[in-house]
Amino acid sequence: MRVRFRLLFALPLTAALLLTVTACGQGESTARSQTAGASPARLVGPDAFAEAMQDPERQVINVHTPDEGSIPGTDLAIPFDQLTARADQLPADRGTGLAVYCMSGNMSETAVDTLTDMGYLDLTELRGGMEAWDRSGRPLTGAHGG
Repeated sequence: MRVRFRLLFALPLTAALLLTVTACGQGESTARSQTAGASPARLVGPDAFAEAMQDPERQVINVHTPDEGSIPGTDLAIPFDQLTARADQLPADRGTGLAVYCMSGNMSETAVDTLTDMGYLDLTELRGGMEAWDRSGRPLTGAHGG
């Protein structure tokens, strides 16, 4: 009887511990969703985003609307809600790296979901958008950058 009681107590406790350890091991630069079919996007801060921009093969896309400036080195400005309609302006090769940002991160989150649905496999998203970029001491051009 005592063995059965200990076993009934230990199993749920062990399961809860395993779930906690697994959940805590999820890194911040991994895909934004941990569900099946998760986005291939990496959500990164300004330092890692600036590093990603250095890749000459990567296209940098400002998806903010209305236009409120951009990060120097931006290749394309396509509003987040027009990506599908303007797909002809995006790289035909879905393996091409894309670095996506907006003003605060809300529009880029939607854009990353759209780009994932369109089949893009290498997406880097700037956490906090141009606001985070600016707070990190990096320059902006246009409406907010001068």
